[in-house]
Amino acid sequence: MSSGSNDLDAPDVEFRRVDKRYRLYRQHYRSLKEIVFKRRLGEWEEHWALRDVSFNIRRGSTFGLIGPNGAGKSTSLKMMAGILIPDAGEVIVRRRLAGLLELGAGFQPEYSGRENIFLNASLMGLSRRDIEGRLEAIVEFSELEEYIEQPLLTYSSGMHMRLAFAVATHVDAEVLLVDEILAVGDESFQRKCFDWLHAFRAGGGTIVLVSHNLAVVREICDEVAWIDNGSLRDLGHPNSVVSAYLGHVHRGGGSLEEMLSTEGVREKARPQVQLGEHRFVDASGAPVRKVATGSTIALEVEFKVEKPLRTPVFGVALFSSEGTCVYATNNNADGVVLPTLEEEGVLRVEYGGLALLPGRYRVTISVFSAPRSDTLIDSIPLAEAFEIDTPTKEAGIVRLPHSWSVSGRSGVGG
Repeated sequence: MSSGSNDLDAPDVEFRRVDKRYRLYRQHYRSLKEIVFKRRLGEWEEHWALRDVSFNIRRGSTFGLIGPNGAGKSTSLKMMAGILIPDAGEVIVRRRLAGLLELGAGFQPEYSGRENIFLNASLMGLSRRDIEGRLEAIVEFSELEEYIEQPLLTYSSGMHMRLAFAVATHVDAEVLLVDEILAVGDESFQRKCFDWLHAFRAGGGTIVLVSHNLAVVREICDEVAWIDNGSLRDLGHPNSVVSAYLGHVHRGGGSLEEMLSTEGVREKARPQVQLGEHRFVDASGAPVRKVATGSTIALEVEFKVEKPLRTPVFGVALFSSEGTCVYATNNNADGVVLPTLEEEGVLRVEYGGLALLPGRYRVTISVFSAPRSDTLIDSIPLAEAFEIDTPTKEAGIVRLPHSWSVSGRSGVGG
């Protein structure tokens, strides 16, 4: 990585024909004899994380990187941060940069939250005096006053994220790298982070965002790069790039979860089939907002048909409040062929014995033109759905069927 001039007209970040490759070892030789005899450390093959990738990130913009896992997105961020060096080409960063590249990166689990603030902020270039002057503001932003003297190993993943983001917001960065970290934490804190990011950008800051949440990418990004297998597949306006990526995913180039968890902002033109009001109902057909674990509920979605649609594919995905995909499917994946849609109607998906633990859950609903088409016709992303409020001492998202037993002799006296 190199630093360029501070010309106001120059982009904050430049990738110039960047290559990065790794060795993927099929077998590591463990003995000195093997290494000497084979004259190498093991059997490996080259993997290109990035190959001939070029793009510019304008000052004051929000730039999104999308693509499947392993595509090269995080490698790109690490090269911007100077953690990795390109094998060929050049990465130029022109302003002061801070990164949220991995949850808790730079933290020590045995240290307290306060000690980790000093450690993490010093790694980002702040002096001890600077950190002491900002400590109170960092703790206040994190909303962890009650836990700040506790060791980090007692923190949840959401608390880790709060602390990491709070530090990053107080290091006077001009370019901020964000790698999926906003997917962690409760809804109110996520909103707080997004508000801060909007204010940061309004003040001239540049944001580089890696995310699988394409609805967020479309909402906040000015430009998006789609990276796949280390190559730049597309670059441009968020709507066009995200639509191209969704088409690729729907044709079989990505996972079902990716296809359903995003799902795009509706096209400005009236879609062929338009999704409308939706609701969860109980066995009697009455709308419900709170249900108990084990209940049977159904999702009903009204739709209008502008033009008849043969072999429709409806996809539905449930998400926890933290953004975790709990369950996603579509009628094509289930082997269910739906009739041609010719007039308005109601889609119904029934869930029997809902094995979810207490929490708030949201639903994404999408309709596609055919099992192998590249057209996402309409989508309702992450709409509010229902809450499970059954009192329990269990933890997690789902309740799994299980039983307890003890085998062997017990209670035997001498």
